[in-house]
Parts: sequence; C-alpha cells; structure tokens
Amino acid sequence: MTEKELIESGNMKMEWARNHMPVLEIIRDQFEEEKPLKGLKVGMALHVEAKTAVLVETLAAGGAKVTITGCNPLSTQDDVALALDTRENISCFATYGCDNREYYDAIDRVLDLEPDITIDDGADLIFKLHKERTDLLPNILGGCEETTTGVHRLHAMEKDGALKMPVIAVNDAMTKYMFDNRYGTGQSAWDGINRTTNLLVAGKNVVVAGYGWCGRGVAMRAAGLGANVIVTEVDSIRALEARMDGYRVMKMSDAAKLGDIFVTTTGNRDILTAEHFPLMRDGAVLANAGHFNVEIDMEALASMAKSVRTVRKNIKEYDIGNRRINVIAEGRLVNLAAGDGHPAEVMDMSFANQALCVRYIAENKLLNGVHRVPQELDTYVAKLKLESMGITIDELTREQECYMGGWECGT
Repeated sequence: MTEKELIESGNMKMEWARNHMPVLEIIRDQFEEEKPLKGLKVGMALHVEAKTAVLVETLAAGGAKVTITGCNPLSTQDDVALALDTRENISCFATYGCDNREYYDAIDRVLDLEPDITIDDGADLIFKLHKERTDLLPNILGGCEETTTGVHRLHAMEKDGALKMPVIAVNDAMTKYMFDNRYGTGQSAWDGINRTTNLLVAGKNVVVAGYGWCGRGVAMRAAGLGANVIVTEVDSIRALEARMDGYRVMKMSDAAKLGDIFVTTTGNRDILTAEHFPLMRDGAVLANAGHFNVEIDMEALASMAKSVRTVRKNIKEYDIGNRRINVIAEGRLVNLAAGDGHPAEVMDMSFANQALCVRYIAENKLLNGVHRVPQELDTYVAKLKLESMGITIDELTREQECYMGGWECGT
C-alpha cells in the first residue's frame, strides 16, 4: 500500500473505533469545550492502534500537544500510526517490527519534547525517565499507568524510594481491570490465537498460567469455546477460586504434559521454561497474554531447537527432537501482536479513565508515589457507560442511606 492508502486505512479504523466508544466521545466533547489541557504536553507509550488513537485525539481536543510511540514492537499498526501523525498537535513515532534500539530511540523522541504528563503501558517511559532522563523529572506533573505489569514495576520503585513523580494506577480502576483485563483480554487473546492458528479449541486441553483478572477472562472464554481448562497458580486463594470455578488446578510441571494450548497471563517471567518444553505434546501451541515477552523462555526454547521455521504467519515451529512446539508472535502480547487488541467497547472505559486522570493530574498537585484513581472518576465512567447502553438503575432512598450509614436501627 502507498502511504496515502495506509493513511486512509488508518482513518477508517479510527472512525470505526470512535463510533463504538461513546463514553470517550462524551469526554472528548467536554474537553473540546473546556480545554482543560491547554498548554500542556502529554507523552505516551501505548499500543498504537485504533482505540488508542481515539484517546490521543481526545487529549489533543482538550488542548494538549501529544507525542506517542509504541509500548510493544509488534503491536503498532502502521496505518493508524501514519494517520495519527497527520493530526494537528499530534506526533507519532511508532513503527511495527522495530528492533530494541529503535524502540527505545522512539521513547527518547517522545521525551525530547519534555512532556508535562506521561501515559504508559508497561512503565517504559517512566523507567527511561528515572534511568537516563532524570533532568526532565522536576517538570513532570504526573503520569498514568495502563497495565498490571507497569503498576507492579511502579510499586517496586515506590517501595525502594526510587519513584520521583506521582503516577495514577489507571489499571486499578474497577472500570478498567474488571472489564478490560477480564472481558477484554479474555476475548482478544482468543481472537489472536484463533485467527492465527485456525485450529479448533473445543475438546482441547487449554492451560492458563495465572488466575488474576486476565487469567479469569482467558479461562472463561476457553471454557466457552469448549476447552478443558487447566489453571496453574502460585497464589493459594486464586488457585482455590479457579477450582471452585470448575477448572482443574495443578503445577505447571504436571500441566505441561497435558496441554494442547498454553496461555500465560501472569505478568511474571519464566512461566514456561526449559523444564517444561520437553514434557509437552507434539504440536503444542504457546501464546502469551502478559505485557512483556518474558513469560515464555524463548532463548531456552531456541537453544533446544534442532530447527526453527515459520509454519504460518506469526507462528514459529521449534523442533526440539521428539516434538514440535509452536509459538505465536514470538511470545509477545498475543492479543495485539497477533490480533487487533481489546474490543472498542471495553477500551472505551479504560481510555475514559486515562483521559479523566490526565485532567485530574493537570488540575491537582499530587505527591510522588502511586495513586489510586479517584472513586468519583471510576463511578462517573461506569455511569456514562450504563447511559450509553440505555440502562438505568435504582437509587437508594433517603431512608435506605440512613439505614446503611447508621448503627442505631438494629434488626
């Protein structure tokens, strides 16, 4: 495709997403009228695809100058990136398939514009700020973090006294993790796996590593597709919950012998390792739904392989002698590296939270550290989402509020 054709393709994708994100549309209209971000620069490292583009447009509508790059080398959609770069007050530096040096060079380009507020998915912008661009920290008003992995990194920084800016953990908003992580990851991970493999899920043993909100969603959708679901966990309470939800629970060393499809969702490293690969069935399919490509030990798998070949677009087959192991999208985030990411209706809430939290940072002086999304913003997003779906709910009467808030009524 020519650059003009790519830009048109990107515009069409953005229009489709925009038409299915009514909450963000309401916020964009408010931002256009009130200009709460006028004069501010927002630097972003997110998955550059259509839904993200709608968020970027919303921030620009609020008066901000926005610079953005990717947060994963295989999740950028070049047509959307090119289309974004044509917009006024928006600069996009993301490209699909960039190498590690190009990836961090693009993050530097975002920081070169000296942002007042950052938005991260994985905390790479913040990491770069604290490691190499510390001169910019005094002027940073704050940041937002989109995903579980990034929030974990930020809490670790805070615990070590290394976090020198305020950051709102947008991932921890209830209208984010309960919907984006569960329903978004649950659907989009299987979208990426199914469109890439074109294999039947029904009747297969699907091993889901981790039973957090992402793991819950992946397991739920696997069961809905007819799979026999096995969950591996390190947390006793989550393991018990998985069993009560009807799934088999066991150690990965046992699950490795049974699985046909493996999906990692832990946010941690070394979930599938050299210990597990020789135990797997011939033809096993491995996919990762965690943010970074560290859950499957790709280096160990490559060193064990007698041959490696691309057997289908986005699938590499590793022949380790007596069995072949198939890895989707190099072990990177399967829903974006092999699909289109979360559904627009889900990202509508997640990115509404992002936009409102950027405004909150702009209007409030926050102390350094990790902050929760203010409850009133979380509730406001839920209210707007219900209204967009044509749903009304009951309200407490004055007597009910008194009863719930008092202690003298007894039984």
